[in-house]
Amino acid sequence: MILPDNTEPIREVSVSGIRLRFAASHMATLGSVLEPLHGHNYVVSCRVEGDLTEDNWVMDFSVLKQLLRSQCELLDHKFLLQMNSNQLSIVLQNESRSYVITHGDKTYHIPSSDVVALPIENSTAELIAEYIAEALISDISSANVTNLRKITLEVEEMPGQSGIYTRVLPSDTKDR
Repeated sequence: MILPDNTEPIREVSVSGIRLRFAASHMATLGSVLEPLHGHNYVVSCRVEGDLTEDNWVMDFSVLKQLLRSQCELLDHKFLLQMNSNQLSIVLQNESRSYVITHGDKTYHIPSSDVVALPIENSTAELIAEYIAEALISDISSANVTNLRKITLEVEEMPGQSGIYTRVLPSDTKDR
């Protein structure tokens, strides 16, 4: 449908709420300072923009929730380790099956089974949102959803404190 002013309508769907959450620990760096080890009960929400399908959906809510829920489950009750940090020394010790993380005079030994090694520089809400969004985009592409134009993903660390990542998707979704 073309509107009288020759603009295309924007259609979006969003999901949030129950079961789109995960509890995880982390320790972000702030400059050369390492935060104390702590955790959050993260809440995730997602908005996708796109063209309507032949069935007049931007995207089926249940499919979007299921894909997002799967990403949350991977992070739930884990330590989120920023593998690309330039502030931390990180070594995976195969014999002890643990990560040894060093910063200044502090050393942490965390069993690898309790760690999600993320390909990010810092475990901030913004970069966690980006990581989840990019994984979700991959999952959406694998589900043959090809009509989306933009995705926005929000990770709330605590009420009133969120990191948000938005990505405009290529117009030729086959290249994603």
